[in-house]
Amino acid sequence: MKKIIAVISFLILYTSVYACPVCERANAKKAFGNLGHGTGPNSNWDYVAVWITIIISVIALFYSIKWFINPAEKNKDHIKNSILNFE
Repeated sequence: MKKIIAVISFLILYTSVYACPVCERANAKKAFGNLGHGTGPNSNWDYVAVWITIIISVIALFYSIKWFINPAEKNKDHIKNSILNFE
């Protein structure tokens, strides 16, 4: 069973690392070499847009995990207290 999982995971990783032949022939300038499809970034503004999106996503992920672990809501009138009964 371990051999089958190893072979399947190797095949998935091997096929996902390389772009299709059409994209390889296009020789598009890409940030990650031959990974992915498309033409790649056309200007430096494309990189700025991607990095802003990454930063916003990381901040949102950080706060969602933080508030999921410790919501810090102590108000007795909060709506969660109408559902949760700690008595």
